[in-house]
Amino acid sequence: MDARGVQRLMWRSRRGLLELDLVFERYWAGPGLAITQGEAAAMERLLALGDNDLLDLVMGRAEAPDAHLRALLDQLRAA
Repeated sequence: MDARGVQRLMWRSRRGLLELDLVFERYWAGPGLAITQGEAAAMERLLALGDNDLLDLVMGRAEAPDAHLRALLDQLRAA
């Protein structure tokens, strides 16, 4: 993914919940810089969710419906 696309995703990942901001900051400082097109598509789908729904997925309180989202959520949790 090109730098402009990564910057756009980074901007969209700024959320209204501190917990999510912290998770995304760690992700973008590490593995997020090498995001693939498939991961970027999954990130777009995650970022379309509301803050509370996204927090539930990131914290493991809800299960993601597909494998691409689960893989990205694992990366977010590990970062």
